[in-house]
Amino acid sequence: MWSSFTLAVPMTYSHQAEVILLDIEGTTTPVDYVFGVLFPFARDRVRDFLATHAQDVQVQQDLQWLRQEYENDIAQGLSVPDWQGTEARGAVPYIHHLIAIDRKSTGLKSLQGKIWNQGYKDGSLRSQVFPDVKPAFARWTEAGKQLYIFSSGSVQAQQLLFRYSEAGDLTEFISGYFDTQTGAKREAQSYIKIADAIGTTPEKILFISDVTAELKAAQQAGMQTLFSMREGNHSFDAEGFPAIESFDHV
Repeated sequence: MWSSFTLAVPMTYSHQAEVILLDIEGTTTPVDYVFGVLFPFARDRVRDFLATHAQDVQVQQDLQWLRQEYENDIAQGLSVPDWQGTEARGAVPYIHHLIAIDRKSTGLKSLQGKIWNQGYKDGSLRSQVFPDVKPAFARWTEAGKQLYIFSSGSVQAQQLLFRYSEAGDLTEFISGYFDTQTGAKREAQSYIKIADAIGTTPEKILFISDVTAELKAAQQAGMQTLFSMREGNHSFDAEGFPAIESFDHV
């Protein structure tokens, strides 16, 4: 059903990469888990979480970031819910708004990670990864490749997702994590920063994502790229990028 959007999917994608950099949503993890489980979990629990943890130093930092974002939205004339009063719970309508529009907000993603942390640790959450993920992680690391993650979700949220997965703890395979504090995923400079942080050149890194705008940025930075074409993804249009349906093809 995807052939009308892209060229034939190769059975195997050969590469000379020493590092594999992965997106999460739509690449290692079904989109439905993020939108259907994680986002509602944070939305439904944020009010109670703030009532209990608003005085935590790290939560106060998240709220400060969110308040700055809110004020920027108002200054730009955007229609957003009011930040109600000075108490932390006054931020809830605005936070719900950011979750609904899936804004790649550092403050939101950091706060969500803290809420999800509770859910993973008490067993309310167990993350989903595609069946080919764990075998691929093992195969790649046995071949001497390093694995890194680059997601708009906070580093904490990324670590939780791979630690508490239905396939078991996958963090042993992953060398490091990058989030929006490194930079936007659609900007080439972010990928240059990642290569510098890893200590290699972009040309030695293979980036896999289901978002072509991210692949274009990584390609501009000099990375190798692959389009992830998973069932349930928002788009199956690879826009000319080599495409895979499974990590078994890499």
